[in-house]
Amino acid sequence: MEKIFCDIRKCLGCKSCEIACAVEHSESKNMFKSIREEKKSRQRVVVRSTTKEPFPLRCHHCEEALCVQACMSGAMYKDERGVTRHDPEKCVGCWMCIMVCPFGAISRQENLALKCDLCPDREDSFACVEACPTQALFAGSWEEFKEKLGQEKR
Repeated sequence: MEKIFCDIRKCLGCKSCEIACAVEHSESKNMFKSIREEKKSRQRVVVRSTTKEPFPLRCHHCEEALCVQACMSGAMYKDERGVTRHDPEKCVGCWMCIMVCPFGAISRQENLALKCDLCPDREDSFACVEACPTQALFAGSWEEFKEKLGQEKR
């Protein structure tokens, strides 16, 4: 399963990933049309800053996901590819997933939990990765990401 990684040395904190994510999850999938949609779409990635560098905060799709273990209704689950999914029909709004996530990557939208879903409507790439102007975001395996970081140090 591909995951999304970030080289924080390249992240500018521009929030292009946030905008791309919100647009991707809108009904129209168009930035200008999505602004006028009745049901506003929210991004599933949030750019935060430490004392030194900004970084995009998103679900890590952990192998042993605490949010899945803590979810009493079964709304958080692992799919056949190992992606941590959320079923809004089953969500009861207990917020246990938010409390146990070690990364703080799950938020509330009205009465539902909201997290990165790895753009299930897209076939080729993730909206945030595609939108990143500095290519700080990378989609692939941990091994591929480490290799990419090693190549860029040379």
